[in-house]
Amino acid sequence: MNLFSLNGQTALVTGSAKGIGKGIAEVLKKAGANVVIADIDRENGEKTAAALGGHYQYLDVRSQQSCREAVEQVVKQHGKIDILCSNTGIFPQKNLAEMSEADWDNTHSINLKGTFFIVQAALNVMQPQNYGRIVITSSITGPVTGFPGWSHYGASKAGQLGFMRSAALEYARFGITVNAVMPGNILTEGLEAQGETYLAQMRAAIPTHTLGKPQDIGYAACFLASREAAYITGQTLIVDGGQILPESPEALL
Repeated sequence: MNLFSLNGQTALVTGSAKGIGKGIAEVLKKAGANVVIADIDRENGEKTAAALGGHYQYLDVRSQQSCREAVEQVVKQHGKIDILCSNTGIFPQKNLAEMSEADWDNTHSINLKGTFFIVQAALNVMQPQNYGRIVITSSITGPVTGFPGWSHYGASKAGQLGFMRSAALEYARFGITVNAVMPGNILTEGLEAQGETYLAQMRAAIPTHTLGKPQDIGYAACFLASREAAYITGQTLIVDGGQILPESPEALL
């Protein structure tokens, strides 16, 4: 068997109708996995699933019942879940002084509570299998860096890592690993919506002077989802073109 092959494995990728999730799904599919596109966006989810030769599963991560039903459907169709890439997330920009309780709750409901709901549902299937790979899409924003307007987002992404470490400890004895990928600025539809001025600023702040591609996160997730990554759990992998490294603007010249 080729190294890092996912042949015969079933992967559930949430938030994969487009953006980073779609990039993850594309890479896992190339590695041989049966990929399930799970998303609240039915139209784009079905298009992505058709393009990858997988199938679409409706999922609203805000609902514990929806997460449980989605996992049940995947098991019904494929008999198991080997890999969960918990990727669903939003990043609405709102300054702290203007942020409402609803703004805060909505971001945390999707980014953090949604991670708990779908990971819990998948673990219920993986534990009896004595095998599983869980990869959470966190971010450098929150755990490492900050950005004006994203205090609610940053808090949710930092929270994911605290959740990840304890989950990894609880399930390590069952052959299940729980890790996270921490993207920097990845050129997705959502990032493009920030406008060219923002994109130019971000390129200038990155040592490679480029923005990442969704597939760049997919390659990292694919490694952590592989059998070969069995001795890695509770860890994070930053994929940011070196963005967090410079101590001063002179380092970027």
